[in-house]
Amino acid sequence: MKNIPCGLYRTTRSIGERVPAGALVYYHSHGDPGPGVYMPRVWQHNRVVFEEHGTTVPDPGYAESLQPLPAEGLYRVVESFPCCERRCVTYEEDQLVQLGYNGRGQPILFIPELTLTELRFPERGTVIEESKLSRLRLLKVPSGTAPEPPPAHAHAN
Repeated sequence: MKNIPCGLYRTTRSIGERVPAGALVYYHSHGDPGPGVYMPRVWQHNRVVFEEHGTTVPDPGYAESLQPLPAEGLYRVVESFPCCERRCVTYEEDQLVQLGYNGRGQPILFIPELTLTELRFPERGTVIEESKLSRLRLLKVPSGTAPEPPPAHAHAN
């Protein structure tokens, strides 16, 4: 049996009615009571938040059947490409994009906009063909939590 790393995957087999085939999941190899998959709960800022309690995989072969997916995050386009055969959107070399997924594990690209005060991410993106993922390179971006803004009634002294 291979050691399957923790991360994003698409299922190819179901686990009862709880985990369908063809679903986006997070696989955790050392959960309690054992290796399991976690279903999406909600999306925030185009990123999936998974349920706290997973479903234990039925056997070691199940984990090996999972289809790995690239990490969500900010990417640079390294080679121009259209989203699909219809060419609805063309992504240009060196363009900044955000990679996310829908519940079926299909990749979605979001194009951020730079305003005078922030980098703004749209709520809607474009599903792209999986074969195009090789034309993206993950950027190294520190993650953290932003401080809470002060209450509206607070004022500086």
